[in-house]
Amino acid sequence: MAGYRKLGRTSSQRKALLRNQVTDLLYYGRIVTTEAKAKEVRKIAEKIIALGIKECNNYDTVKVTAKVARKDKDGKRVKEVVDGKKVTVYDEVEKEIKKDQPSRLHARRQMEKTLYKVTEVPKEVKGRKKNTKVVSVSAKVLDEIGPKYAERNGNGGYTRIVKIGPRRGDAAMEVLIELV
Repeated sequence: MAGYRKLGRTSSQRKALLRNQVTDLLYYGRIVTTEAKAKEVRKIAEKIIALGIKECNNYDTVKVTAKVARKDKDGKRVKEVVDGKKVTVYDEVEKEIKKDQPSRLHARRQMEKTLYKVTEVPKEVKGRKKNTKVVSVSAKVLDEIGPKYAERNGNGGYTRIVKIGPRRGDAAMEVLIELV
């Protein structure tokens, strides 16, 4: 007897499917899928959330000075002529950043082994490709989801599975899996 559901797929297909669904669950907060897939996704998601809770406050804040390009009202870089060349003007800014401690860094890398990165696309049609940005779901788990569940006592129980009904095409039981 296997320790997991095979879901009628090869191991690489199954791994990709589960990684994709876990990433979507943690990014969007809820997904609709079949009951068997949801039970497998729940196992993986609960482990990642537990790791996020354990390491959510494990960082140091550090002040650093950084060079930032000066921008005009349109958001373009300001350039000035120096020795016949156009050179970008930079300002020094002091920022406060979070520096991961070694255990939090390890936890982040463990999460990134499982989770995909998500590309956010702007809703406006103009400049869709230009303004896309890649978001790390592991950062969301450590910064938002972990602190949200940190006060909860007990082990697990971060997800909920609600049955919706049979799917129209093949009558497979569809469920909604969401973060509690």
